[in-house]
Amino acid sequence: MPSLAHALEPLTAAAVPSFDEVYATNVAFVWRVLRTLGVPDAQLEDAVQDVFVVVHRRLPEWEGRAAITTWLFAIARRVASSHRRRAAGARTEELRPDDEPAGSADTFAAMSRAQAAATVMNILLTLDDDKRIVFALVELEQLSVPDVARMLDINLNTAYSRLRLARAAFESAVRAKGGAR
Repeated sequence: MPSLAHALEPLTAAAVPSFDEVYATNVAFVWRVLRTLGVPDAQLEDAVQDVFVVVHRRLPEWEGRAAITTWLFAIARRVASSHRRRAAGARTEELRPDDEPAGSADTFAAMSRAQAAATVMNILLTLDDDKRIVFALVELEQLSVPDVARMLDINLNTAYSRLRLARAAFESAVRAKGGAR
């Protein structure tokens, strides 16, 4: 039987990972989240850097009460908002299928993937922010709805509702583009 002293020990917070570990493990996640949050492609690299500047500065303060991705998402959300405000006056360009990196062995397959990604992103950008964020985190990032609700600090039923509405809007947009028969 554990001793009373053991039971009364303070809960220790998760060990703070190194900046290099956080960056290497999560840079792709942050990039995708920023893109989903509407940061223009031309500003993505700067926005990712802005997120990790904040992470570098604030990492020693991270208490481990939530997943590191939840903390990164909160930072990315603020950075994305700032970048969208700066770009509000600029003309937004529609995503192009030629955004795929060059040098692919199978050009046709690469173009098909790029077209599909551009179509998905353009459809996502037609959704309002609340629905787009829930949809992207659940469908693209494969997070559970309860995790997304906690991450966004919303009611679980609200998260499910937003996901249902986003899925319906997404399916409707795909049908309108002629992608589903």
